[in-house]
Amino acid sequence: MDPVFDDIRRRAHEIIYRHPRPDFYRECKEANQLSKKLFESNDIISHLLAFVTEHIENDFGHGLDHAARVSLDAGALIIIEGKESGYSDRIIEKKVLIVQCAGLLHDIKRKQKNHAVKGATYARKALRNYPFTLKEIDEICRAIRNHEAFTKRRLIKPSGSLLVSDCLYDGDKFRWGPDNFSNTIWDMVAFYNTSLSRFIDYYPQGMKRLQLIKSTFRTLTGKKYGPQFIDIGISVGEELLLFILDKFRKMGT
Repeated sequence: MDPVFDDIRRRAHEIIYRHPRPDFYRECKEANQLSKKLFESNDIISHLLAFVTEHIENDFGHGLDHAARVSLDAGALIIIEGKESGYSDRIIEKKVLIVQCAGLLHDIKRKQKNHAVKGATYARKALRNYPFTLKEIDEICRAIRNHEAFTKRRLIKPSGSLLVSDCLYDGDKFRWGPDNFSNTIWDMVAFYNTSLSRFIDYYPQGMKRLQLIKSTFRTLTGKKYGPQFIDIGISVGEELLLFILDKFRKMGT
């Protein structure tokens, strides 16, 4: 990666630091804490995390850290939405486990074309030795298959399965906020060895996609808090672009 991107990434982190953390983490603190507790204390998650650590590649900024963040936020969304739907604590905890497993596996085939479909197929095989019913494995695989943005969703009839799918999607799309500028795009730049001029040319298109994602959140909680994640990302991106253009101009490129 061009060393100039090191300066740009450092500036991105400085800009992110000046922005407030999304309200989701403050206003839904209890759900986020419980999701983290369940994630860290469940033996199935522990074993699957070790498996994913061994098999996932950190391409496009969608490596292990991304998978863990998605799993935690999706778990918190399940807790909030499940309580609103009147689910028992036992069912909610089971759904949290299911969505967190989906979160860990959802980008396991990120480098490949149709990665959501291929990831779902891979997950079905990987989960055969885990203590899940066929129905639960179906829930995980359907959620993985339906997590990609700007693609047609496959119909999911059982409400519990739909909840898992929608919470995974929203937890994943939360990452299109500040996370996009702290990690994702720099890993993409490194992977593709992108030049600064090409990066600048693509920048407006990337920002447009951020705007478009705001209207795609699926759960009530995601629709409430998701747009703020994206607005923070857009604000960071717009300020960062001014720095990039100034640096670009000074380089005489």
